[in-house]
Amino acid sequence: MPIIEIHELSDPRLADYTQSTDVALKKARGTEHGLYIAESALVLERALRAGHRPRSVLTLANTLDEARALVGDDVPVFVGAGELLTELTGYVLHRGLIAAMHRPALPDPAALLSDARRILILENVTDPTNVGAIFRSAGAIGADAILVTPRCSDPFYRRAIRVSMGTVLQVPWTRVGDWPSTRRLLTEHGFHVAALALTPDAVSLRDFHGDQHARLALLLGAEGEGLTDEALAAADAVVQIPMKHGIDSLNVAAASAVAMWALSS
Repeated sequence: MPIIEIHELSDPRLADYTQSTDVALKKARGTEHGLYIAESALVLERALRAGHRPRSVLTLANTLDEARALVGDDVPVFVGAGELLTELTGYVLHRGLIAAMHRPALPDPAALLSDARRILILENVTDPTNVGAIFRSAGAIGADAILVTPRCSDPFYRRAIRVSMGTVLQVPWTRVGDWPSTRRLLTEHGFHVAALALTPDAVSLRDFHGDQHARLALLLGAEGEGLTDEALAAADAVVQIPMKHGIDSLNVAAASAVAMWALSS
């Protein structure tokens, strides 16, 4: 594919970048599962290592060689001036390039859990910034997989990918259904489910012996609302992080990092 210089914004081949929303990209024409946007050479490289296919790349002139080196000659690469690309996308390309990537098919939950030992379950975490931060911690500390409920924000949304520094593309994840079916799945694979919540019967994280369970699932809920009654009923234990100075809770992304680290130790 040739390198395509952009001089005007009416080129229909730029439709993936014309201020498209995450929802619109998920329904993009000519794709099986939709598209997502990868920002920066680092995220693009991680996407390629995960086996994801680029549909095209949009780049500034100073990152053109890097973009071409990553995707080769079979992927169209659009290059243009910074002001023009900002007008096209609706934001400044601080990291030099973005790529429209084909979304992969999500794995079957049972297959994802077959070899996992430590996982996270995100229930109704609707802020993509929190989702991205949780994935980044999961990648760094070592969760084997992440399950997200139907109302949870899409980890392939642009902000989630950006905040995660591309770890959304590295940590295996998939969506699950309602709690009865999810609980059965976890039971079939031998998982002990520990919910992170502020309840009267919650055990301090210091006193919770996660290492006694060969397979452990840490369950996290939405900001403000916390976990639903159905989620708490599906848990085998409820755990809370001990606090000081009258503070009762942490941001869900911070709480996930603390709990994952403690349980990994």
